[in-house]
Formats: sequence, structure tokens, C-alpha cells
Amino acid sequence: MTDVEVRAAHNVLEACAQTETIDKVVFTSSATAVIWRDDRKSITGDLDERHWSDINFCRKFKLWHALSKTLAEKTAWALAMDRGVNMVSVNAGLLMSPDLCIENPYLKGAAEMYEDGVFVTVDLNFLVEAHVCIYEDVSAYGRYLCFNHVVNRHEDAMKLASMLTPSAPSLPQSVDQDLRIIQQGISSKKLNKLMVDFESSPLLEN
Repeated sequence: MTDVEVRAAHNVLEACAQTETIDKVVFTSSATAVIWRDDRKSITGDLDERHWSDINFCRKFKLWHALSKTLAEKTAWALAMDRGVNMVSVNAGLLMSPDLCIENPYLKGAAEMYEDGVFVTVDLNFLVEAHVCIYEDVSAYGRYLCFNHVVNRHEDAMKLASMLTPSAPSLPQSVDQDLRIIQQGISSKKLNKLMVDFESSPLLEN
């Protein structure tokens, strides 16, 4: 999977570099290319688009989705910078779609993501809006973490679990667990600001 992702990223960016009419490339990556680090619990402040998942950490714990997304994005960035391609990446959370299932490779390590406050999801409409905004706004640059929900309450985790495994029996939970809220450890402030500024642009009001 990793080899396929890396080759695909390289081929697409190479094709873009050879096409003079392309002004900007919006590369869709994953939040899993940001969150998997051995030192994530000791980082001061929230994880954001400045952070990268550690390749050796991903290999050690067999986080193949995170490994492939991280290597593919790094490959794309290296080629974009080498060939002078104007590229921006969207590091999306788990896409909430009707066909979401427990086999989704993003979900590897879901319990750890939840406990660390970095289990993020994104609705399709929000993800599309983010892509349009990043493509249209000339001030967009670098990487953008993209999500509109953090799974950090027991209620949300149980709701997602029942969606993924509807046939599984629900387990009784204590009141303490029901009320517990995991502290959020990830931020999408950069994207949120860009989208607010873009939506309030005078060009959109005309």
C-alpha cells in the first residue's frame, strides 16, 4: 500500500510539473500523517499541521495507513519544491460516509487516538468546502489540518462504535465514563481562519 501511495503521489506531481497551465495543486493527505509520534503526549500545545508522523514509529506499530500517507505526502512536497509546483495539502480526518466500516485503515489505533484527544472526523461537505477554499484563496499555503469534529466524549465514541459494528451488543457504562471528556490535543485553527476570511471576502458578495 505504501509503495502504491508513494508512486501515485510522485506520478501526479510529476505530471503537474510538466503542465504549464496548472496554477495550484491541492494534495489530499490525512491527519494520520500528523498525529503518530512517540513524543505526542509531551508536546507543548496542540498538534497541528506543523507536525509530522514519525515514520519509524508507524513501522514499529504497523500503522500502515499513517506510514503510506506520511511518505506519500513527503514525496509530493519534495517533488513540488524541486520542480517549483505551487502545492497545498489538506490533511483530513476520518471521512464520515455511509460506507464507513470497521476495516477502514484510518481506524488502526483508534483507541489511542481517542485517549490522546486526536481522533478527528470530517463530513464530506466540509471537506469539499475546504478544498474549494484552499484552491480559490491565493493566500493558502503549506499544510492544513481539516476536520469538523473531535471524538473526545464517551457518547461520541459509543455512537461511532455502533455505526461501525451495528451487530455488536452495547456494553453498560459507568456514569463517570459517560460524563468524561478527553482534552482535545489537535488544532485546525489555520484552516478555520482561512475559511472564515475566504467566506467574508468581498469577491464572494458580488
